[in-house]
Amino acid sequence: MSTIPVTAQVTDYATEFAGRTALVTGAASGIGLATARRLGAGGANVVIADFNIEGAETAAAELNAEGVKAAAVALDVTNPESVEAAVRFTVDTFGGLDLAVNNAGIGGPSAPTGAYDIEAYDRVIRTNLDGVFYSLRHELPVIEAAGRGGAIVNVASILGSTGFAGSPAYVAAKHGVVGLTKTAAAEYASKNIRINAVGPGFIDTPLLRGMDSAAYDGLVALHPAGRLGRSEEVAELIVFLLSDRASFVHGSYHLVDGAYTAV
Repeated sequence: MSTIPVTAQVTDYATEFAGRTALVTGAASGIGLATARRLGAGGANVVIADFNIEGAETAAAELNAEGVKAAAVALDVTNPESVEAAVRFTVDTFGGLDLAVNNAGIGGPSAPTGAYDIEAYDRVIRTNLDGVFYSLRHELPVIEAAGRGGAIVNVASILGSTGFAGSPAYVAAKHGVVGLTKTAAAEYASKNIRINAVGPGFIDTPLLRGMDSAAYDGLVALHPAGRLGRSEEVAELIVFLLSDRASFVHGSYHLVDGAYTAV
C-alpha cells in the first residue's frame, strides 16, 4: 500500500504573496481594507477598488506609507463595464492579476418580504449578487490566460446559510454568492484556480456603527462569543484561503461567526 509523503513546510508570512497582484473590491474600509493590508504585508501588490474613490485613494496612500505597493481605482460593481475597467487597471498597473477578493456589498433596508421595496430589492441584488458575478466574469479569464493559476475569495455572509427576518434581498443575494462560488470552483479547479467563499457573522465595521445602542447590543447577543467580529479576523481567513496553504481547498464556504450559526 503506497503512502503519501508528508513534507513539513514553513511559511514566511512576510513574503508568501511576493510577486503576486491582488484586486480587492469594497476595500476603502472594513473587511476589504483589512484584507488588502494583510495581503500587502505578505508582499502582494494590491489594488484598492471601491465606489468611494476618495476613500480608496486614502487607503492606498496609507498602505503605500506602510511599504505596500498599492493603487486605487473607482469601481461600481453593478456596472460590468466598470468591473472590466478595474481588472484592466490592475493588469496595466502591476502587470497581471493573481488573486481577487470580491467583497463589495451593501446592507439594504429592513422589511418583511411581502412589504419589501422592489427598487431596494433590485439594488441589493445588483450589488451583492450581480456584482460578484460581474467580478468573477472579468477576473477569471485574465487569471486563466496568464497560466499561473490563482485564487479568488467571495465574501458572502452567515446569511448565505440561514434566513434573517426583514432581509430577503440580502439573504437571497448571499445564498446566491455561495452557489456562484461552488459552480465556478467546479469549473476552474482543473485550471489551478481556486474559488472559495467566507461567511462572516456581524462584524464591527462602519456599516454597523451608525446603529443605535439597543440594536447594536441585540446583534452582539446573537453571537455566543459575546461580541461582534473584527475585520482583521475575517481578513486572516480570506488570506489563508488565497494562500498556497489552502492549495486543496476548492469551492468551500467557511464561516467566521462567533458561533452564530452553531445555535
